[in-house]
Amino acid sequence: MKLILSTRVVLLAAILGGLVATAEARIMIQNKGSDTLVNVAQAWAEAYQKIRPDVAVAVTGGGSGTGIAAMINGTVDLANSSRSMKDKELHEARKNGISPIEHLVGYDALAIFVHKDNPMQSITMQQLAEIYGDEGKLTKWSQLGLTVPGCKWDQIIVVSRQNNSGTYLYFQEAILGERRDFRLGTKDMHGSKDVVDLVEKTPCAIGYSGLAYDSPHVKRPPVARNDQTAPVEANMENAVSRLYPIARPLFMYTKGEPVGEVKAYLEWIKSDAGQCIIHDKGYAPMRPVKCVKR
Repeated sequence: MKLILSTRVVLLAAILGGLVATAEARIMIQNKGSDTLVNVAQAWAEAYQKIRPDVAVAVTGGGSGTGIAAMINGTVDLANSSRSMKDKELHEARKNGISPIEHLVGYDALAIFVHKDNPMQSITMQQLAEIYGDEGKLTKWSQLGLTVPGCKWDQIIVVSRQNNSGTYLYFQEAILGERRDFRLGTKDMHGSKDVVDLVEKTPCAIGYSGLAYDSPHVKRPPVARNDQTAPVEANMENAVSRLYPIARPLFMYTKGEPVGEVKAYLEWIKSDAGQCIIHDKGYAPMRPVKCVKR
C-alpha cells in the first residue's frame, strides 16, 4: 500500500513538475491598448501561437491612452495605438528612462455611421464639425435637409467615444481641430463596436468608428472634405491612398528598439502573413499584399 502511494506521489510530482517547466518555458508577450486594434491584435496572437507554440501573446484593450500608459510604466511589451503619442506622453516616457519606438502596422478609415433608414447620401467634414463640436450649429436632422424615419423629435443624437480612446483623439484632431472640444451631451461609448450597436438601434443617431466595425445593419455615408470636393467612400483602398479624408495610420509602440521575441513577433506582423490577417479583419495593410481568400 505504501509503495502504491509512494508511486502515485512520484507520478504526481513529475506531472506537476512538467507543467511548471512548460509554463516557465513559454514566453509571454504583453500587448495592450487601442480598442480599434484589439480584434486584429487578438487574431495576430492566435495565428502566431500556431507558428510559435512556445510564445503566448496576451491581448487586452482599454484604449490607446491606456496601452501607452502601460508601456510608459513598463508593464507591457507592445502598446497598440490608433494615434501617435502625444508630446506629454513622450516626455513622461523619457522621465521613466524609456525611448518609445513607433511601428506602423496598418491603416484604418474612420467611418461615419447613421441608422439604416437615414436618407443621408453624404456628409462634409465641416458638417461633422458642426454636429460634434462645442457650440456647433447643427443639432437637428432637418437642418441638413433630412427627414429621418423613426426620429420623432428631429434631434441629432451624437455618439462618440470615451476620451482615453485614440479614435476619440484622432476624430477631434481631424474634424474639430486641436482647440475645439466636443459638444456637451454626447453619448460616449467604451468601445468601437458599442458605437455601431447604438447607432443601429437609434434612428436619430450618428457615430464614428473604425471601418472594421462596419455592419450591414447601419449606413455608412461617404465623406467630403468640403462643399467643393466629391464625397469619398470609406474603404481599404481609399484609406491606404489617404484619399478618404478621415484615414489614419495604426501603430504599435515598444519601449525602445524591440529585441528577441518581441522583435520577431513584430517582423511577423509586418510580413505578408500578418498583413493578410489585418486585411481579413477589414483594415488596410501597411503595404500592398496578395492574400488568398479564406
